Amino acid sequence: MSAKKRANRVAENPVSRGRHEHQCRICLHSKRDEIEQGFVNWVSPARIAKKFGISRDGLYRHAHVFGLMDKRRRNIRAALERMIERAGEVDATAAAVVAAIQAYSKINAAGQWVDRSEHVNLNELFDRMTRDEMEAYARDGTLPAWFEDFTGATASKSRAAENGR
Repeated sequence: MSAKKRANRVAENPVSRGRHEHQCRICLHSKRDEIEQGFVNWVSPARIAKKFGISRDGLYRHAHVFGLMDKRRRNIRAALERMIERAGEVDATAAAVVAAIQAYSKINAAGQWVDRSEHVNLNELFDRMTRDEMEAYARDGTLPAWFEDFTGATASKSRAAENGR
């Protein structure tokens, strides 16, 4: 059965939470909170199952009943943190580590992907320049310090690097 059909079946026939709690080994487990925290924090379900003597399938059933899947998805940063922390301990390419760090930086606390972008209207910035600043720019390409600070521009630094300074 496909995942989509299974999800539709679950939506049409929701599990009785009371029946689940009465029969679920996780609900009855003394370390239930630790099991759930591990799952939400992207600890391997197989590792959780082995450590606590439960079934992996039972863990997934429990997670679906109590909405842990959505919490886990929103907590994708935890998985990326684990990858980044262990980068020096495993065989990972530099590109994989950089990709994990880039992904981590784009996921907010709610687990949502946020593409950050900045737009600077250079015309407005040039309009703010004084006559002396405009003349200095026209004469030798020097931008005022406030301009570079505002835009993050490093024209003078990159020009110096090109000239070997």
